[in-house]
Amino acid sequence: MDSLTELKQLVVDGDMEGTEAKVRQALAEGLPGEQILSAGLIAGMAEIGQQFETGECFVPEMLLAARAMQGGLEILRPALVAANVRATGKIVVGTVSGDLHDIGKNLVIMMFEGAGFEVVDLGIDVKPDAFVQAVREHQPQLLGLSALLTTTMINLKVTIEALQAAGVRDHVKVLIGGAPVTEAYAQKIGADGFAPDASRAVTVGKALLGL
Repeated sequence: MDSLTELKQLVVDGDMEGTEAKVRQALAEGLPGEQILSAGLIAGMAEIGQQFETGECFVPEMLLAARAMQGGLEILRPALVAANVRATGKIVVGTVSGDLHDIGKNLVIMMFEGAGFEVVDLGIDVKPDAFVQAVREHQPQLLGLSALLTTTMINLKVTIEALQAAGVRDHVKVLIGGAPVTEAYAQKIGADGFAPDASRAVTVGKALLGL
């Protein structure tokens, strides 16, 4: 088994120490950073995402894999910067105003990072104008909005309306999710996409961007 196949499996297994060691080994062997990222780290996260969607693994396994991937990415990042490797895309993510839940949001962030995206995390209880400011400042292709309560779902709609009022709605694809959110609600409030879980958020986000 070659180093990148081993690295992919270490990510799937959620072995952070092993992942970090294998990234160092791959760099020492002279493998390009972009190849280590795509064939090792991203491939591992894609595999765990598929396993999650088919019910072969669950959120704890995904979290372990995502942390392993992030550990490897931290070691790899200087090589990627030096090689001027571009991210797949950029996404701004936040939990909407009034909502303090972040586990789902954090898992979405890990999955997008695992897919090679640059991620800007606005945190929790994010006001609509903060999302507007972030779209202007960071110019992402995607905006991820999370709501975990039925009482805060309305702020998904309010945030999209704020983007429209500020004239930046057409600059970004809006992806929404969270426990009470549905495809029908996403269509009703004018979101571009809906994802029922973190793994499919990446699939839907990439589809929205034609990737």
